[in-house]
Amino acid sequence: MVKRPGPEAQVREIRRKTRRRYSAEEKIRIVLEGLKGEESIAELCRREGISPNLYYGWCKEFLEAGKKRLLGDTKREASSGEVMSLRRENDQLNRVRPVPRPPRPARQGLRSDFLACDGVL
Repeated sequence: MVKRPGPEAQVREIRRKTRRRYSAEEKIRIVLEGLKGEESIAELCRREGISPNLYYGWCKEFLEAGKKRLLGDTKREASSGEVMSLRRENDQLNRVRPVPRPPRPARQGLRSDFLACDGVL
């Protein structure tokens, strides 16, 4: 006999699967609308269907990211599309003209005159 989850567990599972995911552009748009101050944060959150806590979390992340960027603490991250494009281009260039490997340096041994020490230890 298969045990079925209770009604609370089923509701939690449905909510988890139907939870809305916001893109970075949507988050930025919502945060900027809130920063404009044309309407209250509560009204904005009600209209967008998010909790005020979620809005304030996004706002904090947005402002901290801007602060880091202005301070020069961040590096620009390449998107996966850019990475794939650069890898394809690199593969094509290597097929046309392979990059030669640099020669390995000859292994240097200890010089015999260095080992003699002229009798002094």
